[in-house]
Amino acid sequence: MSDPAAIDLTEHIRSIPDFPKPGILFRDITPLLRHPVAFAESVRRLTEHFRGHKIDIVAAAEARGFIFAAPLALNLGAGFVPVRKPGKLPFDTLSFHYELEYRTDTLEVHIDGIEPGQNVLLVDDLLATGGTVEACCKLVEQAGAKVAGCAFVVELCDLGGAKRIAPHEMFSLIRYE
Repeated sequence: MSDPAAIDLTEHIRSIPDFPKPGILFRDITPLLRHPVAFAESVRRLTEHFRGHKIDIVAAAEARGFIFAAPLALNLGAGFVPVRKPGKLPFDTLSFHYELEYRTDTLEVHIDGIEPGQNVLLVDDLLATGGTVEACCKLVEQAGAKVAGCAFVVELCDLGGAKRIAPHEMFSLIRYE
C-alpha cells in the first residue's frame, strides 16, 4: 500500500456543475468520506496542523463539519461541541443571529458547551463566503472564549471567506482558486 501522506485529496473531491442552481460548481466531499484512507488522511492533516495549539474545544456547525470535527477533537484531546440551528439543542442555549446573502439565520450552542477563557477550534467541511463560520466565531466570543483557529477541508478562495473571518487563523487542506 502506498504512503497515505502522499495521497492527493483533490482526487477525492467531486465537482458537480450547476448544483444547487445554474452557475454554481459544487465541490462534493462524499467521495472523500467514502474512501477510508483519504478520509483518515484528511483528519490526520488537520490534526497535525493544530497539534501544537492549545485547543480545549473543537466546535462545528451542522452538519458536515461534525464529520471532521469529532475525530479531530479526539486526536487533539479536546472536547467536541455541536453548533446547531434553533430548536435542535435540548438545553439552554446561547444564540447568534446573522445575515446571509438573501436571508437571516441563527446558530445556537448549549450555555455550558463553551466556557469563558477556553480556546476553541472551529471546523467545517468547506469555506465559501464565510458567513456561517463568522457567526460561529461570534458565538464563541459571546461565550467569553477565544477562537483558536478555523479549519476546513475545502476552501473556495474566490468567494472571500478567509477575509471575512480574519484575523482568526485559517487553515484549509484543499484550495480552489
